[in-house]
Amino acid sequence: MTTDPENDAGHWVFGYGSLIYKVDFPYRQREVASIEGWERRFWQGSHDHRGTPKAPGRVLTLVSSPGRRCLGMAYLVEHEVFEHLDHREKNGYERREMQIRLRESGDRVTGLTYFAGPDNPAWLGPAPIDDIARHIDHSHGPSGSNRDYLLDLARALRKLGADDPHVFALEGKLRSSRRAG
Repeated sequence: MTTDPENDAGHWVFGYGSLIYKVDFPYRQREVASIEGWERRFWQGSHDHRGTPKAPGRVLTLVSSPGRRCLGMAYLVEHEVFEHLDHREKNGYERREMQIRLRESGDRVTGLTYFAGPDNPAWLGPAPIDDIARHIDHSHGPSGSNRDYLLDLARALRKLGADDPHVFALEGKLRSSRRAG
């Protein structure tokens, strides 16, 4: 039996949403990392985790944004982990190859991330921040409330030292709506 040296080395996966804080898969190495030219946005529908087919929640995808940096977490995983991740990220996401910068070493590695573009059936697209916040506040699915997804992400991003105006603006809207209500 021959071995595949690339498979033996593992594969890097970049997480920019729940993969930062909900790590339900084995990994060899984990490191704070970033990708250049992308920002996260709550523009993807979730029919299977944070919403339902009749009332989808809103979850993250990446949008091209030259000059911006998206901070997240990179994991070095065995090839077999993709069976789990592909199932977890199935609602309109596809794997996309990216250059990932590992924060601690400064190394650039080639890896994969899960991306959902506007041509997928679960795409919700942009909307005013107040509308997105209301949508998130009222959505719930098999994996829990959409609100918890956003608040858990905001906490995780702060721990990483990330500056994410979109996520933090939505967090502020959710928190102020609960105080006002």
